[in-house]
Amino acid sequence: MKRTARTARTATIGTIALTALAPISWGSTYLVTTELLPPDRPLFTGVMRALPAGLLLIAAARTLPKGAWWWKSAVLGALNIGAFFPLLFLSAYRLPGGVAAVLGAFGPLMVIGLAALLLGERASRRSLLAAVAAAFGVSMVVLKAGAALDLVGVLAGVASSASMAAGIVMTKRWGRPEGVGPLALAGWQLTAGGLLILPVAALLEGAPPALDGRAYLGYGYMMLLNTGAAYWLWFRGIGRLAATSVTLLGPLSPLTAAVIGWAALGQALSPVQLLGMAIAFSATVVGQLPARKSFSKTEQNDRKFSMDLSDEKVRR
Repeated sequence: MKRTARTARTATIGTIALTALAPISWGSTYLVTTELLPPDRPLFTGVMRALPAGLLLIAAARTLPKGAWWWKSAVLGALNIGAFFPLLFLSAYRLPGGVAAVLGAFGPLMVIGLAALLLGERASRRSLLAAVAAAFGVSMVVLKAGAALDLVGVLAGVASSASMAAGIVMTKRWGRPEGVGPLALAGWQLTAGGLLILPVAALLEGAPPALDGRAYLGYGYMMLLNTGAAYWLWFRGIGRLAATSVTLLGPLSPLTAAVIGWAALGQALSPVQLLGMAIAFSATVVGQLPARKSFSKTEQNDRKFSMDLSDEKVRR
């Protein structure tokens, strides 16, 4: 029994570690976008991230949706990709000083609320405190004094967080069809999301830009690792972990971006930022700790009755 529990705990830790690679990878998006990709083409970048990656994953899985999963994949693809990407980019362009990242850091609180409503997952006090602490820590890392607030940017940032939160919860609620793995599920959603962004990109940004070797390298990385592999691991984690646990890995993305900015771009980290990183990372770790087992009123009475019998036997 102890060995089985220890094996299960080890498997859970491994799942958490692999799932964490997704937001860590997403933390490199800013560096790749600014250093390798054409400027001011966020929607085209969204298409290049999602659509080729989705088609490759579908080809690898050799599985297409069946029945209701055609529309379910479209809904999940819209929430996790098709709506999330454009809203995220819009908020990032209109909100300087890391305000968009702070709004994104409040996503775990949205997931906690939706998970309680749709999944029956009751969030513990520890999970709520971890979500608040993570958002506070991220704000210390990315938020700059005097950052201007733009109403459209704020609404887009809130909507992007809500879209991602709903996508996580609905992915957990619907699960996967029998015999279908996370590779196919990720492929369906990425393809659906990319197809949703494609006409919007063509309408608002026009023809694709000319690409050089650096752009091909950047898009190759974004497509294969930053999106294809990352979303496969992300959906795999959603299927095996509690929704709250998965979403509390999200703050690793802005923390990774800050570390990459310091290491690769020479951006200084102040003591306040370092403290914020410590708070956010600690909150992320706390959010992965197993919940304490709670007992119902009947179970508590049964346990008390058993203890009373044991005490009686001792006295005899």
